[in-house]
Amino acid sequence: MAVKIRLKRIGSKKNPFYRVVVADERSPRDGKFIDEIGYYNPLTNPADVKIDAEKATKWLGNGAQPTETVRTLLKKTEILK
Repeated sequence: MAVKIRLKRIGSKKNPFYRVVVADERSPRDGKFIDEIGYYNPLTNPADVKIDAEKATKWLGNGAQPTETVRTLLKKTEILK
């Protein structure tokens, strides 16, 4: 089972808001997930990003692979070097 750290969209039409979740790569984008580790709001200026560093490092240590967007968010919050 390959585990990914990715975004789950919960915002309405033309009002995006995302949760950063850990999920099996076979599950759908807004479907079942294992753990929620933060959120991302791209509409604020600057974008509002809140990720639990302890949970993120735990999942990265267990072999979870972040998507490209989540990787940039982790670098922005200085969790990933």
